[in-house]
Amino acid sequence: MGQLKTDPIMHSFPLFLLTALSIFLMTAQSSAQQASQQRYTKIPAGYLMVLRQGDDVFAEIEKLAIKQKIPSATLAGMGFVNARFGFFNFKTKEYDPKEFEDVEMASMTGSIAWQDGKPSLHCHGVITGKDFRAYGGHLLGATVSTGSLEITFTVHDKLLERTMEQPLGANVLQLKD
Repeated sequence: MGQLKTDPIMHSFPLFLLTALSIFLMTAQSSAQQASQQRYTKIPAGYLMVLRQGDDVFAEIEKLAIKQKIPSATLAGMGFVNARFGFFNFKTKEYDPKEFEDVEMASMTGSIAWQDGKPSLHCHGVITGKDFRAYGGHLLGATVSTGSLEITFTVHDKLLERTMEQPLGANVLQLKD
Protein backbone atom coordinates (compact mmCIF):
# COMPACT_ATOMS: atom_id res chain seq x y z
CA MET A 1 0.00 0.00 0.00
CA GLY A 2 1.18 3.49 -0.83
CA GLN A 3 1.44 6.18 1.77
CA LEU A 4 -1.05 9.07 1.56
CA LYS A 5 0.72 12.37 0.96
CA THR A 6 -0.70 15.52 2.52
CA ASP A 7 -0.08 19.09 1.57
CA PRO A 8 1.83 20.80 4.47
CA ILE A 9 -0.09 24.03 3.91
CA MET A 10 -3.47 22.29 4.15
CA HIS A 11 -2.27 20.40 7.22
CA SER A 12 -1.53 23.67 9.08
CA PHE A 13 -4.68 25.47 7.85
CA PRO A 14 -6.92 24.32 10.78
CA LEU A 15 -4.27 25.56 13.24
CA PHE A 16 -4.19 28.90 11.42
CA LEU A 17 -8.00 29.21 11.63
CA LEU A 18 -7.99 28.33 15.31
CA THR A 19 -5.27 30.92 16.04
CA ALA A 20 -7.05 33.63 14.01
CA LEU A 21 -10.34 32.90 15.77
CA SER A 22 -8.64 33.09 19.21
CA ILE A 23 -7.04 36.45 18.39
CA PHE A 24 -10.35 37.80 17.08
CA LEU A 25 -12.23 36.72 20.23
CA MET A 26 -9.59 38.20 22.58
CA THR A 27 -9.64 41.50 20.65
CA ALA A 28 -13.43 41.62 20.64
CA GLN A 29 -13.56 40.88 24.38
CA SER A 30 -10.94 43.56 25.12
CA SER A 31 -12.84 46.12 22.98
CA ALA A 32 -16.13 45.25 24.69
CA GLN A 33 -14.55 45.60 28.14
CA GLN A 34 -13.05 48.98 27.22
CA ALA A 35 -16.35 50.21 25.75
CA SER A 36 -18.25 49.21 28.89
CA GLN A 37 -15.75 50.71 31.34
CA GLN A 38 -17.09 53.62 33.31
CA ARG A 39 -15.24 56.77 32.18
CA TYR A 40 -16.40 59.15 34.94
CA THR A 41 -18.10 59.43 38.31
CA LYS A 42 -19.92 62.25 40.10
CA ILE A 43 -18.01 63.95 42.93
CA PRO A 44 -19.07 66.91 45.15
CA ALA A 45 -17.33 69.52 42.95
CA GLY A 46 -18.40 67.99 39.64
CA TYR A 47 -16.89 64.89 38.01
CA LEU A 48 -13.77 62.74 38.02
CA MET A 49 -12.89 61.09 34.70
CA VAL A 50 -10.36 58.31 34.10
CA LEU A 51 -9.51 57.63 30.46
CA ARG A 52 -7.52 54.65 29.20
CA GLN A 53 -5.25 53.77 26.30
CA GLY A 54 -6.72 54.76 22.95
CA ASP A 55 -9.41 57.10 24.31
CA ASP A 56 -9.84 60.39 22.46
CA VAL A 57 -9.58 62.97 25.26
CA PHE A 58 -11.64 65.76 23.68
CA ALA A 59 -14.35 63.37 22.43
CA GLU A 60 -14.79 61.90 25.93
CA ILE A 61 -14.96 65.36 27.54
CA GLU A 62 -17.57 66.46 24.98
CA LYS A 63 -19.65 63.30 25.65
CA LEU A 64 -19.57 64.05 29.38
CA ALA A 65 -20.63 67.69 28.84
CA ILE A 66 -23.55 66.65 26.62
CA LYS A 67 -24.77 63.67 28.66
CA GLN A 68 -24.56 65.47 32.01
CA LYS A 69 -25.77 68.81 30.59
CA ILE A 70 -22.80 70.65 32.09
CA PRO A 71 -23.47 74.42 31.74
CA SER A 72 -19.75 75.23 32.09
CA ALA A 73 -16.74 73.87 33.94
CA THR A 74 -13.05 74.17 34.55
CA LEU A 75 -10.82 71.12 34.37
CA ALA A 76 -7.44 69.86 35.48
CA GLY A 77 -5.73 66.64 34.44
CA MET A 78 -2.59 64.52 34.27
CA GLY A 79 -1.51 61.23 32.72
CA PHE A 80 0.00 59.70 29.59
CA VAL A 81 -0.88 60.96 26.12
CA ASN A 82 -0.11 61.46 22.49
CA ALA A 83 -0.72 65.19 22.19
CA ARG A 84 -1.07 67.80 19.47
CA PHE A 85 -0.32 71.35 20.53
CA GLY A 86 -0.74 74.54 18.55
CA PHE A 87 0.69 78.03 18.71
CA PHE A 88 -1.78 80.66 17.46
CA ASN A 89 -0.47 82.53 14.43
CA PHE A 90 -2.07 86.00 14.55
CA LYS A 91 -1.30 86.63 10.86
CA THR A 92 -3.03 83.51 9.51
CA LYS A 93 -5.55 83.20 12.41
CA GLU A 94 -4.71 79.48 12.60
CA TYR A 95 -2.72 77.26 14.93
CA ASP A 96 0.74 76.06 13.91
CA PRO A 97 0.65 72.44 15.16
CA LYS A 98 3.30 70.20 16.72
CA GLU A 99 2.78 66.56 17.74
CA PHE A 100 4.28 64.59 20.62
CA GLU A 101 4.03 60.81 21.06
CA ASP A 102 4.10 58.79 24.29
CA VAL A 103 4.62 61.68 26.68
CA GLU A 104 3.45 62.46 30.17
CA MET A 105 0.83 65.17 30.56
CA ALA A 106 2.34 66.82 33.64
CA SER A 107 -0.48 69.36 33.77
CA MET A 108 -3.62 69.99 31.76
CA THR A 109 -5.99 72.87 32.48
CA GLY A 110 -8.97 74.14 30.60
CA SER A 111 -12.62 75.05 30.44
CA ILE A 112 -15.87 73.82 28.97
CA ALA A 113 -18.33 76.32 27.54
CA TRP A 114 -20.79 76.16 24.62
CA GLN A 115 -20.74 77.49 21.08
CA ASP A 116 -23.44 76.95 18.46
CA GLY A 117 -25.19 74.39 20.69
CA LYS A 118 -22.09 72.19 21.11
CA PRO A 119 -19.42 71.91 23.82
CA SER A 120 -16.49 74.25 23.23
CA LEU A 121 -13.24 73.21 24.89
CA HIS A 122 -10.27 75.43 25.60
CA CYS A 123 -7.35 73.47 27.02
CA HIS A 124 -3.67 74.06 27.64
CA GLY A 125 -1.10 71.61 28.87
CA VAL A 126 2.49 70.87 29.72
CA ILE A 127 4.02 67.55 28.63
CA THR A 128 7.35 65.94 29.42
CA GLY A 129 9.31 63.16 27.78
CA LYS A 130 11.81 60.69 29.15
CA ASP A 131 14.47 63.41 28.73
CA PHE A 132 12.49 65.53 31.26
CA ARG A 133 12.18 68.42 28.81
CA ALA A 134 8.87 70.22 29.06
CA TYR A 135 6.76 71.53 26.18
CA GLY A 136 3.36 73.09 26.35
CA GLY A 137 0.74 75.40 25.04
CA HIS A 138 -2.72 75.27 23.50
CA LEU A 139 -3.91 71.67 23.29
CA LEU A 140 -5.49 70.87 19.91
CA GLY A 141 -6.18 67.23 20.70
CA ALA A 142 -4.91 64.17 22.54
CA THR A 143 -5.36 60.44 22.89
CA VAL A 144 -4.38 58.42 25.92
CA SER A 145 -1.17 56.48 25.26
CA THR A 146 0.12 54.00 27.84
CA GLY A 147 -1.45 54.11 31.25
CA SER A 148 -4.33 56.48 31.86
CA LEU A 149 -5.35 60.13 32.03
CA GLU A 150 -7.20 61.52 35.08
CA ILE A 151 -9.29 64.68 34.77
CA THR A 152 -11.21 66.53 37.49
CA PHE A 153 -14.08 68.81 36.44
CA THR A 154 -15.37 71.64 38.61
CA VAL A 155 -18.87 72.35 37.33
CA HIS A 156 -20.23 75.92 37.38
CA ASP A 157 -23.89 76.87 37.68
CA LYS A 158 -23.88 79.38 34.81
CA LEU A 159 -24.20 78.55 31.14
CA LEU A 160 -21.14 80.10 29.48
CA GLU A 161 -20.63 80.53 25.77
CA ARG A 162 -17.77 81.35 23.43
CA THR A 163 -18.02 83.69 20.47
CA MET A 164 -15.64 84.54 17.68
CA GLU A 165 -14.17 87.98 18.35
CA GLN A 166 -12.60 90.17 15.71
CA PRO A 167 -10.02 91.42 14.97
CA LEU A 168 -8.49 88.75 17.21
CA GLY A 169 -9.94 85.93 15.09
CA ALA A 170 -10.33 83.62 18.10
CA ASN A 171 -13.15 82.24 20.21
CA VAL A 172 -13.41 84.09 23.52
CA LEU A 173 -15.34 83.07 26.63
CA GLN A 174 -18.22 85.45 27.34
CA LEU A 175 -19.09 86.24 30.97
CA LYS A 176 -22.73 86.84 31.87
CA ASP A 177 -24.48 87.78 35.10
